[in-house]
Order: sequence, then C-alpha cells, then structure tokens
Amino acid sequence: MVLVVFLLAYLVRRRLDSLGLLAGDEIWRRWFRRGSRVRAGHEAEVGKGLALVLLPAFLLGLAEYLLVSSGWQLAAYPLEFLVLVSVMGAPGWRQALRAYAEAWQRGDMQSAWHHIKDYLPARERGQAVSPEVMHLYLTRALMVSVFQRFFLVAFWYVVGGIGLAVLARGLVALADHWPQAPARPRFARISEWAGWIPARLLSLTFGLAGDLAGWLQETRRTLTSVANTAGEVLMISANGSLTGYALDPARFSRIHPEEWPGFGGRSLSAVRDLLNRSMLVWICILALLVISGVV
Repeated sequence: MVLVVFLLAYLVRRRLDSLGLLAGDEIWRRWFRRGSRVRAGHEAEVGKGLALVLLPAFLLGLAEYLLVSSGWQLAAYPLEFLVLVSVMGAPGWRQALRAYAEAWQRGDMQSAWHHIKDYLPARERGQAVSPEVMHLYLTRALMVSVFQRFFLVAFWYVVGGIGLAVLARGLVALADHWPQAPARPRFARISEWAGWIPARLLSLTFGLAGDLAGWLQETRRTLTSVANTAGEVLMISANGSLTGYALDPARFSRIHPEEWPGFGGRSLSAVRDLLNRSMLVWICILALLVISGVV
C-alpha cells in the first residue's frame, strides 16, 4: 500500500500544482508564526524552529504506529495520503516557467527575470546577471524545488513513514520560511544533511533516465563529496545527463546562435522531462521493492 498511497498522492499533487492550488509552503509559514517573537540577541537560535517541526512529525509518526499496532492499518493510509498531498507540491512554477519561456522567445530578458525572480534564493534576486547566468539560476532553483518537495519526501516516506517525511520537508520549510532570518542558514545546513542521500540517489537516477555516458563523465566526484550541496550535485548530474547543451547556454549560443531565442523554453522542457522520467524510475524501483517484500 505504500506504493499505492504515494502514487495517488503524487498524481493528485501534480494536478493541484497545475491548477496552482494548496501551497504547502503557506501551511508552513502560518505554523511558523509561533516563532515570530524571540528575545533580542537570540534570533539565530534554532531550538524553537526544530521543536515546531519535530512536534507534528512525532505526532503523525505516533498516530501511524498506534493505528498499525491496533489493527487499524487501513485507517492510516488516508491520513498518509492527506499529509503527503499537503507537504508535497510546487504550485505556481508551471505558470512562471511558461511566462519566462515566452519572454525569452521574444528576447525580453527583463520581463523573463521579472517572472521568475521570486522563485530564486534571496541571495540571487538582487544581482544584475547575464541571460546565461539567469537561466542557470532558474534551472537550479527548479531542480532543487522539485527535489525538496517530491523526491526528498518520497525517500523519507518509504524509509521511515509519514513522520520522517514531514520532518524532512519541515527542515526545508524552516530554511525558507522561518520568521527569524539569521537562523535560516543554520536550518539550511541541517536540511542539507537530510537531503544528502536522496540527492545522490536522484543524481544516480539522472544517469539512468538520461545520457548515461555523459553522466559518468560529469558526476564521478560529486556523489561522495560532502562539500557539494544538493543543488550543485543535481546541476552537475543533470548537465551530464542532458544532451544538446541544455544546461550550457554559453556554449549553445556560440554553436547555435540562430536558435538562441528558443533556448529558454527548450532547456526548461528538457529539465522537466528529466525530472519526470526520474520520478518514473523511482516509482518503478518502489514497485520492485514492494513486490520483493522489502517495503
């Protein structure tokens, strides 16, 4: 049933994302308002934020355990489904990417930046960058967002149940939405550890779902590196797995200058297709694990 629950939640979540409904980030932001007041000089502390994530994760894990141990396992599945639908998802990306690709096609890079700047990390929003760098910022933000809101949740749900899935997603939400900005970098480092194994598994999946030979040339050293963040690992792996210089805009513009207006939309389509194929690989592997009795 783990496979069925996740697959149903994934399909429903994708539909909600296409409609721009039920943003999980808004749920976390409202929950984190309880940490909006701190004593002066303690803005960088992480204890209260971790407690606000550990509490729902523990309660959900406990509820799941009690339902299963008391013979009410079927009642746990609707709970897991609802929670997965709530914590997964990245609504708004589809519309922003469509507008960005259309602006890129017109050559209006200022409009393209306007459509996607709110989806970039705060440190990158105020920079004056070239179209090539802007596009790399966007594709990295897209891959990290999809990884954190789908693959990360899927991995910890299969490994440890709904409690660990909520915990992993909550750590990411703390890094993005905790009211006290000085604490966010510490939360980001903690969430990187939660995503270390899943990010490298997704990197391996890129090789299976894309150009394996290119992936082998690019990704050997990143898989075991502790220093590389999830975003760096995914960008390097995706660059090797995609053909046609989809993540190398500078080289593409030199080799195919006449096709440059279509590069933005074509590159984004290639990245999204790679992510979709990778999720299909994960679902197939999960199905094999269920059939073999491992899960």
